[in-house]
Amino acid sequence: MNTQHSTLHPAIRECADAVAATASGIRSEQLGDRTPCEKFTVAELLDHLGETLSSSARAARKEAQPDEPAASGTSPASLAESAHRVAEAWGDPGAYEGTTEFGPGEMPAGFAATVTLGELALHGWDLARATGRPFAISEDAAQVALGAVGQFAEGARANGSFGPPVPVSADAPALHRVLGTSGRNPEWRG
Repeated sequence: MNTQHSTLHPAIRECADAVAATASGIRSEQLGDRTPCEKFTVAELLDHLGETLSSSARAARKEAQPDEPAASGTSPASLAESAHRVAEAWGDPGAYEGTTEFGPGEMPAGFAATVTLGELALHGWDLARATGRPFAISEDAAQVALGAVGQFAEGARANGSFGPPVPVSADAPALHRVLGTSGRNPEWRG
């Protein structure tokens, strides 16, 4: 059995379920609200995460990425559907093998799954925090997400996707440490 699949997929599934639950509760009057991810409003984050998850599902299936970005306007319901589709796509152990097209180009498929987990955990929390929704994932899933985000945090900081790390206690919940690693303040209030 593929060890990346057995480690990452349960966390991807759990975070995808949490994203879907969060998205299902977003109200239209919240779309212009700020999020902890400073460059995105709720609507812009829905678009970003919806496109990322669609791209990730294609990456898991080893499908070519489209030349043109998708039109904006991701609804909360379509984000919930995208979250379920990405979890299903990464449910195939073969998805983690070889290389695939994702984000800036070709990369190891297992790393694409790692980035996907980070996107689900971080942006799922962003959406939940911005809209007053819970983002409930287990400590086990958060621990896997912490390892995932740690793998690409320096590169994300270098390209401006992450801010400087926010100090978080070593005995804080794993999700808080994930957030701090990415430059997010776990105590953020909109």
